[in-house]
Amino acid sequence: MKATPLDRLQHAFEAISEIETLLSQHTYEHIKKSALMRAAFERFLEIISEASRHFPDLWKATEPTIPWREIAALGNIIRHAYDGIDFDRLWLVANDDLPVLKSALLRLQSQSSQ
Repeated sequence: MKATPLDRLQHAFEAISEIETLLSQHTYEHIKKSALMRAAFERFLEIISEASRHFPDLWKATEPTIPWREIAALGNIIRHAYDGIDFDRLWLVANDDLPVLKSALLRLQSQSSQ
């Protein structure tokens, strides 16, 4: 069965939750140096990116401060330019940008359930 936008929203929430768990349980150095941890970290970011591509334009329009194109592009970078990924940049995204995105997604969820 094809995933709905609400399914995709849930996928993004689950990936954010997994990243939050990684950040709370592991240090920057541990995630960066562990191939397995880094792969998981990158995969969860990729899931968020892919899920965002399937959100309706109307949803995105209600959150104009969110850089939707950049979020979508991040997944392409992780998938296709994997050998040049800047871990420090991903770390900043996870720590600085994901909380803002999570708040926006919570608002989208609230609006879509009304």
